[in-house]
Amino acid sequence: MKREMIIVLDFGGQYNQLIARRVRECNVYCEVHPYNIGLDKIKEMEPKGIIFTGGPNSVYGEDSPRCSKEIFDLGIPVLGICYGSQLMSYLLGGTVKTAPVSEFGHTEVQVEPSAKLFQEVSPETVCWMSHTDYIETVPEGFRITGHTLVCPVAAMECEARNLYAVQFHPEVAHTKEGMKMLSNFVYNVCGCVGDWKMDSFVESSIKEIREKVGTGRVLCALSGGVDSSVAAVLLSKAVGKQLTCVFVDHGLLRKNEGDEVEAVFGPEGHYDLNFIRVNAQDRFYAKLAGVEEPEAKRKIIGEEFIRVFEEEAKKIGSVDFLVQGTIYPDVIESGLGKSAVIKSHHNVGGLPDCVDFKEIIEPLRLLFKDEVRRAGLELGIPEYLVYRQPFPGPGLGVRIIGEVTAEKVKIVQEADAIYREEIVKAGVDKSLGQYFAALTNMRSVGCMGDGRTYDYAIALRAVLTSDFMTAESAELPWEVLGKVTNRIVNEVKGINRVLYDCTGKPPATIEFE
Repeated sequence: MKREMIIVLDFGGQYNQLIARRVRECNVYCEVHPYNIGLDKIKEMEPKGIIFTGGPNSVYGEDSPRCSKEIFDLGIPVLGICYGSQLMSYLLGGTVKTAPVSEFGHTEVQVEPSAKLFQEVSPETVCWMSHTDYIETVPEGFRITGHTLVCPVAAMECEARNLYAVQFHPEVAHTKEGMKMLSNFVYNVCGCVGDWKMDSFVESSIKEIREKVGTGRVLCALSGGVDSSVAAVLLSKAVGKQLTCVFVDHGLLRKNEGDEVEAVFGPEGHYDLNFIRVNAQDRFYAKLAGVEEPEAKRKIIGEEFIRVFEEEAKKIGSVDFLVQGTIYPDVIESGLGKSAVIKSHHNVGGLPDCVDFKEIIEPLRLLFKDEVRRAGLELGIPEYLVYRQPFPGPGLGVRIIGEVTAEKVKIVQEADAIYREEIVKAGVDKSLGQYFAALTNMRSVGCMGDGRTYDYAIALRAVLTSDFMTAESAELPWEVLGKVTNRIVNEVKGINRVLYDCTGKPPATIEFE
């Protein structure tokens, strides 16, 4: 049976993936696609509803992204958000102009409780605004269902055609009743029943993998992180001994992590896997020598990963498929449709053009991080593995600003181990989405042991997040930061200063590079 689906059309908004994530929280499958995907493709997917994202453009600009007006004649419910609401109005005959007063941040919105979108929503509700244009007049057949003191059309609807629009962002946590609004659209407007469940995903994925692989042999890129571990166990359930897991220790792992991964997945570990460990530290350091640009480092690490796997595949004989733990945020941040390329993930944009495998299998490609964890629990993976701290594919290569050297790796490994140890001791680790130490390329003068030093600064990062699409900097207890700082400058050679990163995502990313 074909699962129900909502599609998000991306017009360049920074929250496109967050919209999809929120829809999935309603137990309805959701995908992000470029705005110019085409009507035939949309019809082929048979979505239950369509959501237009926000975007940085003005709808009346010559080069502004626009979809075909005929999309509103497909009989599929549409929800326009921010730019998407203005585009709906513009295409259907309403007027959009530069707002006399722009709105940014928390804004009180008066909504019409009788509107389908606002059922069980407070008549006065706080929403997140971010716009300089506004809808001056609505298209024929629409009625205004929300307004603010300075925005006459904060929401509108044409119930007869199942078209809805909001000027604010219901997908962000700052819109207090945003989930109610999205749930109303998904269930009350689109008529979804909510069939996106993790147990059914795992079951169907195992079946699909078996059919795809057949009698072929599979090589899995195992890093020991959450994503690749879940992918490995999923493949093991599907094809058993046809799978060989290759763990490449590129010398950019956290302290002692290589041995920890081998203890879990190796011959003495929890799983009946064909496990190979490749110690390739020197090889990666040589490739990265003199390279400072973040994208260049990511692509070098990604290509070298693939080359190592190809070599290992040749050693074990003919291998048909390569498995990777790519997840949905990797895909989107690497540039989906017209979205900006935030960074090339080693297992998406970092792949070389020529790969010596029949096909790459990415069983988690459609999942967000918390969904990957739920899939891991469904597969019976222990909680301590499922909830392990996230670690990027390029490893410490993107937590070392500038050139990567063996000396710098040692510095950040030691500082990070101290930081993580003290976070756990303080009992604050469970509330954090991610925390780690990074090595800056800033050197500063210090005074230690009555002598002058000129050493590096370590930056500490800790964020609160549930989906890793957005994040807030965590307010760690000062005594914890003080203890961590004291230990790092005293125990880690080459460090004389410790900084704490107070930036959220956006505008920053969670990782430093």
